Parts: sequence; C-alpha cells; structure tokens
Amino acid sequence: MMYYSTNGRAPQATLREAVERGLAPDRGLYMPDHIQQLPASFFDRIDQLTFQEMSFEVARAFFGGDVDDASLKRIVTDTLAFETPLRRVEEGIYSLELFHGPTLAFKDVGARFMARLLQYFIHKDCEGRPMAGGEVNVLVATSGDTGSAVANGFLGVDGIHVYVLYPKGKVSRIQESQFTTLGRNITALEVDGVFDDCQALVKNAFMDGELNAHMTLTSANSINVARFLPQAFYYFNAYAQLKRVAAVADPSNLVVCVPSGNFGNITAGLFAKRMGLPVKRFMAANNANDIFYNYLQTGQYCPQPSKQTLANAMDVGDPSNFARILDLYANQWADIKADISGATYTDDRIREAMCQCYEATGYVLDPHGACGWRALKELLQPSEVGVFLETAHPAKFKEKVDDILGTDIAIPERLQAFMRGKKQSVEMANDFDAFKSFLMNQ
Repeated sequence: MMYYSTNGRAPQATLREAVERGLAPDRGLYMPDHIQQLPASFFDRIDQLTFQEMSFEVARAFFGGDVDDASLKRIVTDTLAFETPLRRVEEGIYSLELFHGPTLAFKDVGARFMARLLQYFIHKDCEGRPMAGGEVNVLVATSGDTGSAVANGFLGVDGIHVYVLYPKGKVSRIQESQFTTLGRNITALEVDGVFDDCQALVKNAFMDGELNAHMTLTSANSINVARFLPQAFYYFNAYAQLKRVAAVADPSNLVVCVPSGNFGNITAGLFAKRMGLPVKRFMAANNANDIFYNYLQTGQYCPQPSKQTLANAMDVGDPSNFARILDLYANQWADIKADISGATYTDDRIREAMCQCYEATGYVLDPHGACGWRALKELLQPSEVGVFLETAHPAKFKEKVDDILGTDIAIPERLQAFMRGKKQSVEMANDFDAFKSFLMNQ
C-alpha cells in the first residue's frame, strides 16, 4: 500500500518510507491511499476470535502488502500480550480498559507495534544491505502517556535510539518516572515549555535538512502511521466483547466515546468504521482544551495555546491528527458532525464526574476516562449502548485521584518499579537551535 500526505505536496511513500520519515516532506501526515473493507463474514464470527486473531486480520488489511503474513502475525502476537477487558460500569455504559499493557496506558499497543515494525524493516535491510544512515533515531513529544509507552516499547531494540521530549513540571511523577529512569537507548529531554512546544520542536527537526543529513529521524507520536493505525484493534475488540454480552441485544447500536487530546486514538476508530465496523457514532470528549469541540459548533478550526488541566495527557491546543480527520471526510464539516459529537469539561466537572461515578458504581475513573464517562451520561440516547475508553490506570494519577475521591489507590508493582529508578533527564530550553545542537552532537 502507498501513503500520501494530507498536504498533497509530497510524493507518495511506501509503508517503510512513511514509518521511517514519520512526517511527510511537505509537513503533512501520511494517509493510506485506500481503506480496505473487511468482509461481512469477519464481523459475523468476530466474537469467536481472540484479540490477537481479529487484530491480525485488521493489520493485514493495512500492512499485508508490505509485511509477510508470518512476520506480521509475530508482530501482532508480540504486541498484544495482554487483554483489554470490557467492564460494565452501569446500565448501558461500559468501560473498555486499555491500561493493561506494560505502562498501563492505551498507547502501549501502538508504540510496541511500531517498534516491532521498525525492527522488521531494520533486520530486513541488514540481510541485504546496510541501513542507510545507521541508527534510527525516534523523536517523540509527550504530554504524559505517549513518552512512557514509546520508551518502554522501544527499550533495548537494536538499531533504534529514542528521544522523549516532555514539558517540565506538567506530567505526573509516575508518568515521568516511566521514561526518565530507563537509560540504555532512551534519552529524556525536559523542555521548558508546554506539550505543543515539544511537538513543534519535533516537527521542526523533521524539516531541517542539515539535521536529517546527520542522522535518520522518525517520530513515534500518533503522527506516525505505524503508531496510530494499530489502535484500531481496540475498536474491533470492543465490538467483539459486546457481541459476547447477552444483555446487549444490538451491538451495532454502539456509541464509542474517546477521551481526546492529539486525536490519534479517535482517528483510528474512524478508520475502523470505514473498514466496516458497525459503530453508530463517536464522541470526542475534551478537557478545557476545547479546540475540536468549538470546530464542531462553528466549522472554524482555531488552534490555541494548550491549557494545563487535571487530564494532562489531553492538554493539546493544536491536535495533529485533526488533519487526518479533515482528509478522511474531504473537509466536509457536516459529514464530520454526523459521525462525531463533542463534549468539553473543566477540571471542576471532571472532579464531579469522578466522584459521581465512584459514589454510584464504585468504579474508579482516571481524569481522562472521567471525560468519556460524563459525555456518555449526558449525551447517550436511551436506545444506544455506550463504551468509553478508559485510557490509563488511575494509579498513574494517584495523588489527584486520591485527593478527589478520598481513596488510597494501590500502585501496581510495575509502576512502583519505575518509581524506584533514578531520574535521568536532560534539561532543554524551548529553542530549536538548542535542540538541534544537542542532536547534532549525538
């Protein structure tokens, strides 16, 4: 399959080129040149398939022309070494818990899949010719969970070095420990700015000719097709699990609510719908960074400086994947509104949602999942079945959650292990020349 740029001013790229570049030369995001419809027979039997089996069929629709079946099956099996259970929170509302991976966040799947796919291309090269430019250097900006998922997904992978850029003082202590304590082929850069500044440094690095001549660069943010496309697996898994729930008479009456920051996750869901997954509609639940919500109301896209909130992984003022949504819907505002509704919540309303859900059901939401739960409570129609994506384990935000709910959430051992590590980070000014100089000296 070939990939084109959302900006339409760059040559088409192969999968390997799109993954290795991350961003197209014209600063656009890569899109597959077609989206393959899965047969009706696949959906008829989806509830009889394992998570790995159904995900392989989805992966083959995207990547099968570029990766042989045996290798792709190994990549999928290795990526999905954990489950994402569907939990009934209350009547008609379910949580798809995406936090059972290595870093207890939904981004584990995309990060690990991309790491294994890059490794496949590197090893394939090494069998026939040396890798051009030697080591592949992955640049990733994070507002919280992306950095930890990517760092752990790529940890110890030969031929790849990861640089994680994160905003100083704006991620939780547990999140920070998951990518600053690893060492080896992971370097953490603590940027004096906000997430959008980190993302701008990464994008500018891809556009700098001298830097790209010096080292091979790619990105593991959701701007990379190999990072965001595998997140489509989650939506097929949600539908399969709903089909297994006897209480759900019509799983095709499914509404999926996605806590949204950079919009990679919901974009993967929209791709799943185009592949034939019977999702009735989507909701994008925002925190106070309400750029997409305002777009749905007005038809005007107006990026803003990001605001710091309780749901910090969604603190994005200029979501990159909005370009993919526009492209997917041919810039038709009415068509986007028909498939996606929006909601936006202040910190106070997030706190209220966490308390209300806990008091009514005993279910502990993290601040991001709270946005998803509240949107379903307010906007779900009586005939619909709602699934919200609980994107991170609440223990990753222990101080906030305990303070709001009056609880003492147990920290899973895997998180405790990160917290016992020694912080290793490089302080970085919010200045591209300083960032470029640092990379040129690596």
